Amino acid sequence: MAQQNSSNQNGAPNVLQSTLSVARIFNAFKYSMNGFSAAFRHEAAFRQELLFAVPACCVLWFLPVTPVEKVLLLTSALLVLIVELLNSAVEAVVDRVSEERHPLSGRAKDFGSAAVLLSLVIMGATWILIAGPVLMRFFK
Repeated sequence: MAQQNSSNQNGAPNVLQSTLSVARIFNAFKYSMNGFSAAFRHEAAFRQELLFAVPACCVLWFLPVTPVEKVLLLTSALLVLIVELLNSAVEAVVDRVSEERHPLSGRAKDFGSAAVLLSLVIMGATWILIAGPVLMRFFK
């Protein structure tokens, strides 16, 4: 009986086997958790945004809004964290490449910062438009 291996006859890895590997999925999850941990330890902005996003998402579940509105509120909060993670990745790569000041390095960091600002504007607008009227009625 021939032994099956994870390569095809040309020696290339079997795509189906490699993409469905439990170990691959576990490793991807582990790397993601390492990223969250590093962001929390090394990025003050990520900690600040997390400090705002977690309580906001907890309050979200008690707001009398539609499920679609809840998804929009949650997504807007998660968007800020996602963009901050990407911004931190850009900054880490720029700093790794060179510590010397260069206009392109500054521009790359500014682009990331602008993206974070836009995500914060989206979150603010979403929460003001959806949760704002509900909270105004609650505190009247």
